[in-house]
Amino acid sequence: MAVKRKAIALISGGLDSMLAARLMLEQGIHVEGLNIFTGFCVEGHTHAIRNRDKNRQKRNNALWSAEQIGIKLHIIEAIEPYKEIVLNPKHGYGAHLNPCLDCKGFMVGKAREWMEQNGFDFIITGEVLGQRPKSQRRSTFPVVARESGAFDRLLRPLSAKLLPETLPERAGWVDRERLYGIAGRGRHVQISLAEEFGIEDYAQPAGGCCFLTDESYSRKLQDFWNHRENKDYEFDDIMLLKVGRHMRPGTDWKLIIARDAGETQYLRGYRSKFAHLSITSHSGPLSLIDGPIQGRDVELAARLVARFGSSRSAEKVDVQFTDKNGQQRMLSVAPMQPVEVQQQWYV
Repeated sequence: MAVKRKAIALISGGLDSMLAARLMLEQGIHVEGLNIFTGFCVEGHTHAIRNRDKNRQKRNNALWSAEQIGIKLHIIEAIEPYKEIVLNPKHGYGAHLNPCLDCKGFMVGKAREWMEQNGFDFIITGEVLGQRPKSQRRSTFPVVARESGAFDRLLRPLSAKLLPETLPERAGWVDRERLYGIAGRGRHVQISLAEEFGIEDYAQPAGGCCFLTDESYSRKLQDFWNHRENKDYEFDDIMLLKVGRHMRPGTDWKLIIARDAGETQYLRGYRSKFAHLSITSHSGPLSLIDGPIQGRDVELAARLVARFGSSRSAEKVDVQFTDKNGQQRMLSVAPMQPVEVQQQWYV
């Protein structure tokens, strides 16, 4: 009897990776999924924090996608090893701070390690030729295969007919004629294929949820690095960058001001690590102070925080300041008026 071949599929949670895995299942390949957690793809976590997203379904899209197509999903935490990719990408960044080509090589490299450790035969991804300007080009596909160590055991089912044959095709494990030759950024072929497979609900068609591709997030991360002795980060750092308004009225310190009750609740978990401000006379946001602050800067910060609560129209607002040692003092301040809020303070 023929040996049943096994493939490990990189599952992002988007439509393309679902389709790539499903195409292999259609050919009788045993498929399991792999999702690699770097700390930057935390879409569901963001929706769970903010009040405005309370009606949005809370789910891990990778887990949900794997369940829809009936495969087991393995999640690997790679926060620390991924740092080198973010801090020093060999192939540079994309439009923002997204090291897409290095990232793809890292992901496929992790899949190769998993494949070898678990006796699987090859790797599949949902990549489409020409879909991404930095990592999904004809010239970069071989770079990913080579630098990941996957070489011709990396199969891209959605664009395979436009690419050189891989080992699974040459060896007859996979029928090349039943693969696709999709190219470009259009989605009509994938959407039609999803309808054919009965896949009606899926995350954004492009898949993925990397904050490093987001202009606002990248700007905050760059500002974070600019005000640190070393270009580095911890997990809490990158999580806080996506919560609240970030304002830098001082050279050495900034405010993280919650935008709603959900974010206020989230920031409460960090009160022991940061100096912080709380409005006591009115309802308003909790705000963390990142960096050393003293003297008149405390009053400036209190006035800014008072601007963003229900107290914005009050003449005086009571604000409690708690330093990093837990020492507290009360301030009675006038909320900053809109004309006083300088746009350059926003990170």
